[in-house]
Amino acid sequence: MADEREPTTRVPVPANEPDWLTLGQAAKYLGMAQSTIRKWSDNGRLPTFYTPGGHRRYRRSDLDHFLERGGSAAPRRAEGRRLILIVDDDERLREFIRVNLEMEGYGVREASSAEEGLAALEEEPPDLVLLDVMMPELDGFTVCRKIKEDPRLKDIPVIFLTAKGGGEALAEGFESGAVMYINKPFTANKLLTIVKTMLEAGTNLT
Repeated sequence: MADEREPTTRVPVPANEPDWLTLGQAAKYLGMAQSTIRKWSDNGRLPTFYTPGGHRRYRRSDLDHFLERGGSAAPRRAEGRRLILIVDDDERLREFIRVNLEMEGYGVREASSAEEGLAALEEEPPDLVLLDVMMPELDGFTVCRKIKEDPRLKDIPVIFLTAKGGGEALAEGFESGAVMYINKPFTANKLLTIVKTMLEAGTNLT
C-alpha cells in the first residue's frame, strides 16, 4: 500500500472548537500513548496543527480517516490486533518499546512491577510477554514460573529483557519457561524482528 503521509501544518487553530483535540485527547481517542502520537505527527503519519502558542491540535475527522486507512486503535484482541504485555520497572524503556510496537500496529499494555504484570495477565491474557529479569520484590524468573504454572497462561510465550547475560542466568531463564532472551541495550529493529518471529511461530512454544 502506498505511503499516505501528509505534511505537518502550522496554522492557527480556532479556540473552543469541539472538533479540535489536544495531544492528550487525541491519544485517548486513538487509544495510544502520547509519545506515539507525537512520533506519528513528526514523521507525517498524522496531520498536525498548532495553536499560536505552539501547542499541537488534531482534527477529529483526520483521526477518523487515519483509523479508516489502517491506523491503530485501542489494544483489544477483538479488533484482530496482537496484544503484547511489557513488564519492566524502567519507564523510559517501556516507552521506547511501546512506541515501536504501536508503530507496527501491535496493541500494548504496560506494567511497572511484577505484581502489576501478574494482575494484567489475569485481566486480559496477552499474545506475548516482554519481561524484565531484574525487578524489585519478584524477579522475572519467579514471574515466568507463575505464568507457566497457570493452565490459562502457560502457552503464552515469554521473552526476557535483561542485562544479565551469563550462562547461569540463561539456563535459569529457559528453565523457568522463557522462549528467548533479548540483551539490553537493544535496537528497535532487533526487538521487532524477535517479536514478529515469536508471534508468527504461534503461541504454543513451550
